[in-house]
Amino acid sequence: MFAGRVPVGSIMRDHVRWIYRSGTSPVSSYMHNSEKKNSNVTSSVAYLIIQELEERGKVYRLVDRQVTTIGRAPTNRIVLDDEVCSRNHCEIFYSDSAWYIRDLGSRNGTLVQGIPISQDYELQEGDIVEIGDSQAIFTFDVSRFSSRPTSDGSSAELESETMGAGHQSSWEEFNVPEIIQRKSHTRFHTPPPPSHVDRDRDRDRTSRELGRLYRLALDMGNVQSEQELSQIVLNGLFEGTSADIGAILYFDPAQQQPRKPEHLKVIAFQSVDELPYQKPSHFLSEMVFDEGDAILAHNIADDSKLSTRDSLGKIHAQSVICAPLRNKRGVAGLIHLYSTNPDNPLDSDDLEFTLALADQLAISFQNLSEKLRLSDGLARMEGENKALREQLELESELVGKSPSMTAMKAQILRIAPTDASVLIRGESGVGKELVARAIHFNSQRKKQPFVCMNCAALSEGLLESELFGHEKGAFTGATGQKPGKFEQAHKGTLFLDEVGEMSLGVQAKFLRVLEGHSFERVGGSVSINVDVRVVAATNRDMEKAVAKGIFRQDLYFRLHVVEVSVDPLRVRADDILLLADYFLNRFVVKTGRPIRGFTEEAKELLEAYHWPGNVRELQNTIERAFILCTGDVIDASDIQLSAVGMESDPQNVLPAAHTRYREVSLEIMEQEHILAVLNNTNWNKSPSAQILGIERSTLDRKLKRYGIHRP
Repeated sequence: MFAGRVPVGSIMRDHVRWIYRSGTSPVSSYMHNSEKKNSNVTSSVAYLIIQELEERGKVYRLVDRQVTTIGRAPTNRIVLDDEVCSRNHCEIFYSDSAWYIRDLGSRNGTLVQGIPISQDYELQEGDIVEIGDSQAIFTFDVSRFSSRPTSDGSSAELESETMGAGHQSSWEEFNVPEIIQRKSHTRFHTPPPPSHVDRDRDRDRTSRELGRLYRLALDMGNVQSEQELSQIVLNGLFEGTSADIGAILYFDPAQQQPRKPEHLKVIAFQSVDELPYQKPSHFLSEMVFDEGDAILAHNIADDSKLSTRDSLGKIHAQSVICAPLRNKRGVAGLIHLYSTNPDNPLDSDDLEFTLALADQLAISFQNLSEKLRLSDGLARMEGENKALREQLELESELVGKSPSMTAMKAQILRIAPTDASVLIRGESGVGKELVARAIHFNSQRKKQPFVCMNCAALSEGLLESELFGHEKGAFTGATGQKPGKFEQAHKGTLFLDEVGEMSLGVQAKFLRVLEGHSFERVGGSVSINVDVRVVAATNRDMEKAVAKGIFRQDLYFRLHVVEVSVDPLRVRADDILLLADYFLNRFVVKTGRPIRGFTEEAKELLEAYHWPGNVRELQNTIERAFILCTGDVIDASDIQLSAVGMESDPQNVLPAAHTRYREVSLEIMEQEHILAVLNNTNWNKSPSAQILGIERSTLDRKLKRYGIHRP
């Protein structure tokens, strides 16, 4: 790096010194090779500072993704205007976590520390490389070199000055754009050492900055948008630094990897005196992305690598700070500040403050995004809950206009607003659960849970666990704590179907809860109190059960505060067609099939049937007819009534007046029916055979016999 090729040996003997850019005391940069290897810090990014003859010193950035070739030929990455240098002289590359230099058969050789290299040489911090008449220094930290070497081993700042009588300095002032400082973490993460010389001054400055950060944190915690958050941060940065132009840049959250600097969007911008903003250079932003460090640079007014030119080709910035917004995914954005005033540049204190605020802003962005996501999710869930409640209320609508149904609806409206226990009685399938839902959704508890439980479906032990919950380890299979139905229904309604099947042991504990006492989970000792309205249902003769001693009398009276009786469908024939239309419309809405209704023959058939399974059987019958129907209306031939109901009750024998007569044989009717089922299942034979109640092989034989083929 010296004009006239100063011998490297003399430089090493004199222990040439360099000055850190921070202005601390001189440190020796040159050590014996073995000493350097022990202290060297390897990085995938390095720098080569080259001095070509009388030219100004130049800094080249080396990255691990490319091989840097050096020589006179224009095809090299670093082109030297040096006649002693070969066209393709040498190359520098990164391999196995180390940097190497390789001579490419140059005529004058490549020297490291004054020694020619004959094979790949591992470069160390501060190594001097001689390439022809040019010299270079290899370093991981370019910010260290702000002074020039002198012949007597002392150090001097990198400015033009006389080194001796009639001799001009060979190393001119380093006025090239320079990165002053790079930082990964701010000093605010750790307190200053107690022995610091200027601890009082530093403590005062740190206190002021921490106070400013605290106030900003309070303001940042109450924002509702990224733009508002960014503007608060910019205001704080302009107050706490020398910046006169600044911006917050962020990636679109929907942007997929890989993210690149050109994908950054300005979400907030601020300027003093309406100065125009220029985005950070690709070189600077890429450096921040690659290494995750905040960067401070000075003297950038003429360099496009560290700043961006305007439409007139001018660069207004004098100093710049670029700090990363880091989250779990990496660098999510940038804080970009610069000063246009050469007399008031951004300094290391500004870098510390910006880096601290950048870390805080990145967390705030992430929290705000999560807050908005949760808010949207909550709003969506509330909408879904509202829709579900409306659907439940719709499904709880009691359909019917018969006198008994009209009287029952009026009774429900009277008892629903109270908290009285209700016992619903009726045959299986009459819709006792629908009555319970109607009571709940017409009460003051309608916005609270409606919890159902079938007491006949569980053993005594499981029933107790389901009602009252259990603790972890209470019994085999209890792998965790589980709240019971009572807890789930707190403030709401608990519907117990088939309550007459409850064992005597469970009845005793159940009665205590109904009387307002607390209870414990199975295997637990913590008392739990709940506010629950109980609606029970049964198809048993409860009076006979009490007389036989299989149901507690006191529990019966506790449940039997109000009784609602649901008549079977056979005694309210006026409701059959209303219910049939109701179920058909539900299936049409659910599937989108355009079936308009029933033929007169189908209606007569429905009204003539006894319906031993009540409303549940009617619903299943309409669904089956809906599936089998091939036209736009359901005909009597589409309706398949239960053979069990027909055989079990003589009343289910249909009179001839309710059947449609056709002069066809049973064989033809069978063919038509098989074909109708196949068409409705899109000729899927397995479900067709299941609907027909025959084996798949039997269906195949009938198809062959009747000559039925898929169209």
